[in-house]
Amino acid sequence: MKKLFLLGLVITLFIACQNQPQRYFAESPEIETLKAGINAYETGDWSKWKSHFADTAKIFVNSTKPITVEKRLEGLKGMTGSMSSYGFNHDKEYVEMVLDKEDETWVYYWAAHKATFSATNKELLMPVHLAVQFVNGKIVEEHIYFDGTSMNAEFEALTNSETEIETPEE
Repeated sequence: MKKLFLLGLVITLFIACQNQPQRYFAESPEIETLKAGINAYETGDWSKWKSHFADTAKIFVNSTKPITVEKRLEGLKGMTGSMSSYGFNHDKEYVEMVLDKEDETWVYYWAAHKATFSATNKELLMPVHLAVQFVNGKIVEEHIYFDGTSMNAEFEALTNSETEIETPEE
């Protein structure tokens, strides 16, 4: 009787596990879209970068307040214009797609972002996390998280050095 009960329990668990839909993916069209967007960012192909977003997409950069794709593009162009090189460490990146409990499609990306500033040749390395929601193959929401302390300090130093250069001596 005990063996029959255990066999029934094992069969029940096996059947229950078989009915669970897959929720986590290492490969998907959405992951490829995100990677293509990252590549477009790294090569400065801004029209291709922008093409991955829905017209009404909201982007949150270390904030609870969204900005538009156009506003983010303006910021990226300004930031990367001060850099001689920039991009992600693809050898140590991690990316996955998740179908959450509301069946929303999210792609999560973790990597280190490396940038070298043109004026100072200073190199910065920052961990970055992206949480990107897709609907019908387009990005509708993107959350970008990173500690920008070192990058902000470098931009401030650049601004101060430019101000000192432009200020005429009396």
